[in-house]
Amino acid sequence: MSNENTSFWDNLEALRRSILRTIFVLLLFFAATFILLPHIFDSVVLAPATADFFLYRFIGIDPAPVKIININVATQFLTHISTAFWMAFIAAFPYLIIELWRFIRPALYPGERRSVGAAFTLGTIMFYLGCTLGYSIVFPLTFSFLTNYTLSAAVALSVSLDSYMSTFLTLIFTIGLLFELPLLVQLLSRIGLVSRAQLKKYRRHAFVALLVIAAIITPSGDPFTLMVVTLPLYSLYEFGILIAKDNTDNE
Repeated sequence: MSNENTSFWDNLEALRRSILRTIFVLLLFFAATFILLPHIFDSVVLAPATADFFLYRFIGIDPAPVKIININVATQFLTHISTAFWMAFIAAFPYLIIELWRFIRPALYPGERRSVGAAFTLGTIMFYLGCTLGYSIVFPLTFSFLTNYTLSAAVALSVSLDSYMSTFLTLIFTIGLLFELPLLVQLLSRIGLVSRAQLKKYRRHAFVALLVIAAIITPSGDPFTLMVVTLPLYSLYEFGILIAKDNTDNE
């Protein structure tokens, strides 16, 4: 009993140290991004709102000129803080994964360590790929469509800063999280909730579901925008099939 109690308190202390290190690293990254943000805000965060954005030039889109305005006294200050925090989270994401890995690693068997370690590495890469896709393609296409959509010529085109940032951060992190789909499929297959055969069987249903998700994320009527989002998501589903366990794997 005493050994069990000692193990519990040792784990609790290890968790406490891990949380403190994580908070410390996040604060360091937050301080760095808070200082750096004013120098890159126009060229990075607001870049998709300008006609010079590389995607618009590449596919020949002529976005409507948009004026980003501030309508609340504290919006710019709060935007500075929130954006710096999310940028710090993105920058520190590999370290967060390392801390999580260090905490759970002692409880795993050697075979499990290899598979879980590979999953963590793949998850980190996929998250960054998703955020990159969200920033470079999904958000610009969505923003261009919504700002070019005209209900009445009498309505002046201005976008509030908080509305722009809300859409910007939501889309980028949504795509980043959706890119974790293969890992979710692998996890569900390992605990027996889904199998490779089931995933193959419901390919068509998955494509339709992902198409609906893409339509929600990018409320654009043109097929190009839908396919730009749907095809990578469906590719992730197919990748999930490759790494999923089949029922015969347990036999």
